[in-house]
Amino acid sequence: KKFQQITKKQFITTHQLWDELLIKHVSKNGNVNYKSFKTEHKKLLDYIYVLNIAYSNESFKTRPEKEKLAFWINAYNAMTIDLILRHYPIKSIKDIEKPWDKRHWKLGEKWYNLNDIEHKILRKMNEPRIHFAIVCASISCPKLLNKAYTASNLEEQLSKATKGFLNDSTKNNLSENNIELSKIFQWFAKDFKQNGSLIDFLNRYSSTHISAKAKKSFLNYNWDLND
Repeated sequence: KKFQQITKKQFITTHQLWDELLIKHVSKNGNVNYKSFKTEHKKLLDYIYVLNIAYSNESFKTRPEKEKLAFWINAYNAMTIDLILRHYPIKSIKDIEKPWDKRHWKLGEKWYNLNDIEHKILRKMNEPRIHFAIVCASISCPKLLNKAYTASNLEEQLSKATKGFLNDSTKNNLSENNIELSKIFQWFAKDFKQNGSLIDFLNRYSSTHISAKAKKSFLNYNWDLND
């Protein structure tokens, strides 16, 4: 019952600890200083416990959709950092056996893994831009934003993350008639075709106009740590 006393004001400040950690340990370019992050591992675990309190609150199910979306994006990223810190120093998330299946995190009565959050929750919220907000701790991933996602800034943050990733020549090579894309667009192809074709989606956020007949290929994915 102690979880039922959370107020609206407290819910809005749920991500304050995460905000403080990101500003301190993540660069504007999205590079994560895992060595310094490790010195505040307890604070990260405290944040994940705060997420548990917010999720366990009886009002969570009726929170606005944007609040829930921001909640799950932040949860995914915090849990990914926690997963790396549990095994650090490592060179890649793939050095961990079945990293996306580890059930290290309890929210409410359930133990979650990263696959649950990505595929059973976030992808079902019909917001394809989540793929540029959640991060798998790797060089070829979108960059980790060095501030928490919040409901009030979510639209701006998601659009900025999508544009930043798509127009980054280290992640995608775009021209009118030829596009070399991140494998994110291959792995989650159907997510980007909810309102038209993949090219339609790309042209909403690309600074280069892409022809509907452009030749398409996918780049190799670099799983080295984003440090």
